[in-house]
Amino acid sequence: MNNSDKKSDRKGGLSRILRYIKGQIPAAVFAVLCAAGSVLLSLYTTVLIGEAVDCIGADMPRMPGIIIKIAVIIPAAALLQWLMYFLTNLITHKTVKALRTDIFRHLQVLPLKFIDANSHGDIISRVVNDVDAVSEGLLQGFQQFFTGVVTIIGTLVFMFSLNWQITLVVVGITPLSFAVAAVISKLCFNRFKEQSAIKGELTGFIDEHIGNQRLVKAFGFEEKSEEQFGEINERLNVCGAKAQFCSALTNPSTRFVNALVYAGVGIFGALNAVKTVSGGFTVGDLSCFLQYANQYTKPFNEISGVVTELQNALASAARIFALIDEPAESSDKDGKVLENCTGRVEIDGVDFSYTPEKPLIENLNLNVNSGQHIAIVGPTGCGKTTLINLLMRFYDVTRGEIRVEDIPIKELTRGSLRGNFGIVLQDTWVFKGTVRENICYSKPNATDEEIVNAAKTAHAHSFIKRLPQGYDTVITNDAELSQGQRQLLSIARIMLALPPMLILDEATSSIDTRTEMKIQNAFNNMMQGRTSFVVAHRLSTIREADCILVMKSGQVVEQGTHAELMAENGFYAELIRSRNS
Repeated sequence: MNNSDKKSDRKGGLSRILRYIKGQIPAAVFAVLCAAGSVLLSLYTTVLIGEAVDCIGADMPRMPGIIIKIAVIIPAAALLQWLMYFLTNLITHKTVKALRTDIFRHLQVLPLKFIDANSHGDIISRVVNDVDAVSEGLLQGFQQFFTGVVTIIGTLVFMFSLNWQITLVVVGITPLSFAVAAVISKLCFNRFKEQSAIKGELTGFIDEHIGNQRLVKAFGFEEKSEEQFGEINERLNVCGAKAQFCSALTNPSTRFVNALVYAGVGIFGALNAVKTVSGGFTVGDLSCFLQYANQYTKPFNEISGVVTELQNALASAARIFALIDEPAESSDKDGKVLENCTGRVEIDGVDFSYTPEKPLIENLNLNVNSGQHIAIVGPTGCGKTTLINLLMRFYDVTRGEIRVEDIPIKELTRGSLRGNFGIVLQDTWVFKGTVRENICYSKPNATDEEIVNAAKTAHAHSFIKRLPQGYDTVITNDAELSQGQRQLLSIARIMLALPPMLILDEATSSIDTRTEMKIQNAFNNMMQGRTSFVVAHRLSTIREADCILVMKSGQVVEQGTHAELMAENGFYAELIRSRNS
């Protein structure tokens, strides 16, 4: 990425974050007013302190009145500052909430090819870590911005009212502070953007290895995993150290400039006080001016102190908006709704590949009548699961057409198409929630009786009743349930919904043989009158199919019943003999 791209990343990220704040304008205006009130009261306190200095020995009777004013103003300034902090916190958290909501909403409409092609850990890191970084940067940035701008303007006004010549000295040195901060800020942004990317990579690596720890241990891969983790962690360490070094330069650099301002004010102010006759520029005025010089330079110093968070926030925002800018699935709001589906499916001249340079499915043709039981067999990588992805429209075909009830599925809404399919995959999934909630995922308005009947049909009722709270037991996708039990719950979901079309991708692969026989009978009853596509390796499942599709290298090379294909003595017969041998 060239320098102009990085610059546009920062500006674009900042402008887009500001758009999220539009809805918080009333709170932002009130926060500015509170900041202004707090700063002006603080500046007026400095005037009062200067007056008190001039009163010493010369006009002592005025001293009590000045002290009373200071005693009233300081708490009032503190209250306004607290209100400003409260409002900036409110603005930040509402903004981040809206940002996180938009990210998750966009994830729901991203095509599966993006999810499949990117590290899940990196995506999670953008939603969690990068949004947190934006939150921290916004929180500190807003607070310093509101108070800083008002402080700078207010102190300049007060200083000009005291002595315009000395004020010009202060203003003349200010651009040096801006120049130093700008150079270091640019260095910080580049480092923090690289750091955020490596954090995403590290999160992905950890997520992958924790989720597959059994395999890591089974193959003795612990040392290799540690080496890979160490390599990524070291890159993060080096990049993080450089980022922190760059950001650490800002504070001392701006403090040096601030010291120059203070020294300039002290020298020119002292000379003016010595030269001034009859109290034109008094010692009290010099005292005020020195305090104003400190207050004027303080915002620059404070902003430099949070430059780490600000640059980290902008770098994280660039990653967040890169995710949000990923093209969503094509809209189907004008699509037809699939109703009264009988399960008729036609696949006409379909080509598909995940990557253009690697063709997978070529010229696939298939006619499936209502209620037919279609078995799909073939070696690994032949396109069985890909065919399921195309039927469910998780991916769109490259060429050709798939029709359901004579309607091209591209003309149907995805929701109505998928709502007519029931699917059980080999890789089962349950979410954190009760057993009841997991089963009724396919039919949210199901009654308790329907849920229990579905569980009984799936032969899951007995193990559910043994759980601590039965159907109200909270489960996750971790260790509470075995793989087979999770698969039974997935089957119960389909038993509950009973859609007109079924997809079973090795649906009983994790279930013991005795339970599988019972479930197979339940499947046979359920498939009566329903079109079903079954990916299976077990001969008992294949034999009963009305039609067997034999796939090889993305093409249907043979098609027919078990008896017909065995009689042909072709590729299917070879597969069956190899399994029996």
